[in-house]
Amino acid sequence: MGSHRRLAPTSGFNRGAGAALCVLSAAASALGAVPATAAPHDTTRAEVDRLYEDAEKATEAYNKADETADTLRRQVNNAQDRIARQQQRINTMRESLGSLAGAQYRSGGLAPALALLFSDDPADYLDKASVLDRITAHEAGELRDLQSAMRELAQERVEAVGKLAELTRNRKAVAAHKETVEKKLAKARRLLNSLPYGERAAYDRASRGDRGDIPGLGGALPASARAAAAIAAARSALGTPYIWGATGPSGFDCSGLMQWSYARAGVQLPRTSQEQRYAGRQIPLSQARPGDLVTYRSDASHVAMYMGNGQVIHAPYPGAPVRYDPVNMLPVSSVTRV
Repeated sequence: MGSHRRLAPTSGFNRGAGAALCVLSAAASALGAVPATAAPHDTTRAEVDRLYEDAEKATEAYNKADETADTLRRQVNNAQDRIARQQQRINTMRESLGSLAGAQYRSGGLAPALALLFSDDPADYLDKASVLDRITAHEAGELRDLQSAMRELAQERVEAVGKLAELTRNRKAVAAHKETVEKKLAKARRLLNSLPYGERAAYDRASRGDRGDIPGLGGALPASARAAAAIAAARSALGTPYIWGATGPSGFDCSGLMQWSYARAGVQLPRTSQEQRYAGRQIPLSQARPGDLVTYRSDASHVAMYMGNGQVIHAPYPGAPVRYDPVNMLPVSSVTRV
């Protein structure tokens, strides 16, 4: 297999970034360790590879933190809606009990129990037998309902405060991961720009190998009808640009392509490559069939779809479109049959 190198990304870091900065460090596995006698330019390219791999891992951490922040935002919004509804319920109950108190006052006096309804803690009075014998069963039931509603509201508020604090912490984590990625990529770009033109061109050719053509994929059959539908969707995306955080159809990151392709088959995959790794039954690479998901490195920081005859289809990295590449372009971590 020829060197599968990477090109420094030129786009900015988009919000909601998807799973890894897919396959930006592919050349690291192809080149292996740099000999002690390596030329300075070889050392520079190896350092670029290392920076891309570090950035890829930080991007995956960014993606997970951003995904968690989205979930927390929804939970906070839902909690605020529930609090508003519960407060309205309590207000309605107070109004109803106030009407009852007014009626009793007009009919000859306010029962002591009802006079105490407007305290912040009606439970104190329910606990006193001297009060219980002065209120009817209906009134006691309404008091208990009010007590329960106030208790639920207090609990909702405590949980909402906790979610807001967690969301704040997660936003800081997102910002920290994003900063790490941007620093790594900026340094990689500076190193690439320091290479002589011929070296940069060679790196560019290795990174942008023309693999958009459909290779011979052999006669292997998909594992299922949904796998066949996902394959057809992935093939339709050939040539589509890599875009950070994109899930199609005008651009993809690596896990975004897998998620979009299987969605066309009616299957909802998780968002990140690490989660997609466990989205089905894991099998040996020797048993891989078209449509299976192939994740790479021990941290599953990149994902592709097996197509047969030792080929996968994937969204590699910024600057490279969706294309075919050899399944062994990086160390295979797992194969998952969805």
